Amino acid sequence: MNNRLTRLTPLFSGALFGFGMAFSGMIDPAKVIGFLDFAGQWDPSLAFVMGGALLVFLPSYHFLIKPRSQSINGENLCLPASQHLDSRLMSGAAVFGIGWGLAGVCPGPAVTSVALGSIEVVLFLVAMLVGSLMANVAFPKAQLAREFAEAIK
Repeated sequence: MNNRLTRLTPLFSGALFGFGMAFSGMIDPAKVIGFLDFAGQWDPSLAFVMGGALLVFLPSYHFLIKPRSQSINGENLCLPASQHLDSRLMSGAAVFGIGWGLAGVCPGPAVTSVALGSIEVVLFLVAMLVGSLMANVAFPKAQLAREFAEAIK
């Protein structure tokens, strides 16, 4: 049973996330671009979706997740050991934000949008995977492991 929970929990969580993104209309890049268009016709609906998600998440995190040392299926929680904000984290966040603003799509809604058959979304996902592979080549895991070990000392 534990092995089934290990496999089904992420599947259920991902399906619930995807359904929520599709139901709220947040898989439409025009919604995201409308939210970021402060000088034009600003669309605040994304802020309401994020706010609603935070209203559910914050108490859940505080009362259900934060006090736990293990997940529901008994595995250890993978929480970051370091709280250090370094230049790689900040530059990666900036590149992600720029890509999100330019494309109007972030990875979660992009995966959800594949079902719509949009060639633009497929190209976005391919570009995202290529970028991830390039990062793995540029920053080998051994180097990342050394940097991580130094950061948590």
